[in-house]
Amino acid sequence: MFDIGFLELLICGVIALLVLGPERLPAAARAAGRWIGGARRMLGDFTSELDRQVKAEELREQLRQAGDVGLEDVQESVRGALDEAKQYERIVLSDNDTGHVGKTP
Repeated sequence: MFDIGFLELLICGVIALLVLGPERLPAAARAAGRWIGGARRMLGDFTSELDRQVKAEELREQLRQAGDVGLEDVQESVRGALDEAKQYERIVLSDNDTGHVGKTP
């Protein structure tokens, strides 16, 4: 993550020992460990939540695209049915005008 080598850790440890002293160094190390652990958990939670949101958005987009395609098919079917109904309406109206409706030949 930070690309810290052994030499850098050793120098930080020596400086912490000189500044804090041998009595307070273990407590400070535990507190630092807890803080780093909490930060890692928070970063992991944030990353997993971000991944979930991205996947959810991708799924919404796929569903929207699939819905648009399905909607276009339904609209085309309805238009076809309406055109066919208009043709039958014309046939019925033309038969009414000629007087052939309801009579058997």
